[in-house]
Amino acid sequence: MSFKLPKLSYSYEDFEPYIDRKTMEIHYTKHHAGYTNNLNKAIEGTDMINLSIIEILRRANIETPAIRNNSGGFYNHNLFWEILIPHSESSSPSIYLNEVFQKYFKSFSSFKEKFSEIALNRFGSGWAWLCVKEKKELTICSTGNQDNPLMLGINCDCDGIPILGLDVWEHAYYLKYKNRRIDYISSFWNIVNWKKVEENYKKEINLIN
Repeated sequence: MSFKLPKLSYSYEDFEPYIDRKTMEIHYTKHHAGYTNNLNKAIEGTDMINLSIIEILRRANIETPAIRNNSGGFYNHNLFWEILIPHSESSSPSIYLNEVFQKYFKSFSSFKEKFSEIALNRFGSGWAWLCVKEKKELTICSTGNQDNPLMLGINCDCDGIPILGLDVWEHAYYLKYKNRRIDYISSFWNIVNWKKVEENYKKEINLIN
């Protein structure tokens, strides 16, 4: 199996002014493309060549650094692009999703505050995640580098399925925001595809196929 860079459903400039066109272009064509190409090289000639990306992630912690880093980079960015929406089409969470946030975080605003805090406090490069745990619970955590909660044995306190992820590597925001990660995180909320996040949640709790 050869993994391919996914096609985007929007243009690089569709997220301005929150994410600039140049950052989007570099992020997708250089960083994500690099992880994709390097993952294919890393698994070539191994027994992982016919595995799905989820199966590879489950083994990533005991494989080579190249497989761990690039499988994470491939999967993480796939999810990131999916949960973004052009700001001209942005909307708020549905009544259903608001009730889910209220159940696990007291309110949607409390969820955003907690998620933002975790994303801001991730030291160095990494990701912030919203995950579904075994009992359909929602939880927030972060991982370093290109690790994610699907990787077994990395001591991640989420231990669930990611349904939303925020890239807090500097390459995701530095051209526009410089060292102001907090401003990047604040802008992120304007371009989240809440319909897709809800779809991801329902899929994981088996409400949809």
